[in-house]
Amino acid sequence: MSDAANPKLASANDRPPSPLKPIVWVQRNLFNNLFNSVLTLLALGSIYFIGRAVLEWAFISADWRPVTHNPILYLVGQYPRDQLWRVGASLLLVSFLTGMSWGKWQGIMRSFALLLGIGLAILGIIPAGGQLGSLAVRVFFLINLPAIFLGYLLGSRKFVTGGWVLAGWLLSFLLIPFLLRGTGEGTVLPNVETSMWGGLLVTLILAVGGILLSFPLGVLLALGRRSSLPVIKIFSIGFIEGIRGVPLITILFMSSIILALFLPPELRIDRLMRALIGMTIFSAAYTAENVRGGLQAIPGGQIEAAKAVGLNNFQTTLFIVLPQALRAVIPAIVGQFISLFKDTTLAIIVAINELLNIGKSILQSDVEFLQLQFEVFIFVAAVFWVFSYLMSFASRRLEAALGVGER
Repeated sequence: MSDAANPKLASANDRPPSPLKPIVWVQRNLFNNLFNSVLTLLALGSIYFIGRAVLEWAFISADWRPVTHNPILYLVGQYPRDQLWRVGASLLLVSFLTGMSWGKWQGIMRSFALLLGIGLAILGIIPAGGQLGSLAVRVFFLINLPAIFLGYLLGSRKFVTGGWVLAGWLLSFLLIPFLLRGTGEGTVLPNVETSMWGGLLVTLILAVGGILLSFPLGVLLALGRRSSLPVIKIFSIGFIEGIRGVPLITILFMSSIILALFLPPELRIDRLMRALIGMTIFSAAYTAENVRGGLQAIPGGQIEAAKAVGLNNFQTTLFIVLPQALRAVIPAIVGQFISLFKDTTLAIIVAINELLNIGKSILQSDVEFLQLQFEVFIFVAAVFWVFSYLMSFASRRLEAALGVGER
């Protein structure tokens, strides 16, 4: 009797092979011949000696005083200490909305909510000096954990729609800058000039603001470059090629210094806002080219089919072409966002106290810290790596959810 005639036997043959036991996997993949065995032993030896040296330096030899003695400076710069509750309220709002997103969409938002909670818990219990080590600050970090959980409980309710959560995020992008800046002297929210902002706060404002503003602008420029209207097409091409032809430092100088010379005296744009504008238009030009690559990958037959069923040009672009184009270039777009996040360090050129500039200022503030540059730069690099990895992780999860490269 053949396998096809015997359903039980055919079903058994169709089952995937059982996973190998660890010892068997090691034998087959790492020690299956002499050459691989030697490479495995050399790799293990290198990992052991390098890892031991790194751990001994990090936990025994390194002097982390420039980091542990000034943690608030790294977080918010010279933001008035009596107004730090406004930064705390902003973080509490972000924690609550992250929890709501977790409850509504699960998936990747669950990972971000858990990572945010773990990070805040570490900040709440890690040994540190100064104001970060005070009981009030520690309690504040830890109180974000129930805020995430409450957001999750609310977001998981059926009456809370995804539109409500999106509206909450959009409202927060307007509310948080208003809360941090204030309304004026003599009020509950006294005005805090952005020149006093600094550290990770400014880095995230430049990065998040640049990403949120440059993405829709880049999409419009990509569509404009493919437009049949000559004026729109020429403007889009000129903007994209002009911006991509100069370094970001030049854009920052023009937006922060030269732009002020052409504005009337009564019109003054905030320095941080000028830097944000410069980074936004720079990133938008590169995002436009990434999106244009996705648009060119869409077969012309899909556009013809959309028109055949009665869709106009706007509907075809919005519902047929653009979703597929963006799906195809997710890695390139996220790579541009990661690059923008790291490029925020260039704001030091125009006297913006972002995270790296704060680290350099702390090194110069004490003679004992002058020889500890390596520790400070390693700390700053670790912070940038964590946020860059989170964006890369989100990109991979989004690609897996959308089936990029699978169908």
